[in-house]
Amino acid sequence: MILSGCQGKPQITIMDKICPQCGHEIEIFSIDTEAVCENCGFTIYNDTLTCVQWCKYARECFGDAAYESLIKAAQIIKERSDADRPA
Repeated sequence: MILSGCQGKPQITIMDKICPQCGHEIEIFSIDTEAVCENCGFTIYNDTLTCVQWCKYARECFGDAAYESLIKAAQIIKERSDADRPA
């Protein structure tokens, strides 16, 4: 459960992403770490993560399972970004 005193409580939104593999539109909630394309099965990751990466209360706020998933997604995004960057 999200802390009631958190000033940065997330506003849950639905984002539309385009599958990089087949071009199909994928809906992903702002609090989800990943979503799977219904058309081809490709997994996309949420690239709009925010406070979980810096807030010292993030684990308490989101809970252990969600926190670990969000951190894992952030690491995957960073690794992909680093790999795409020219040497």
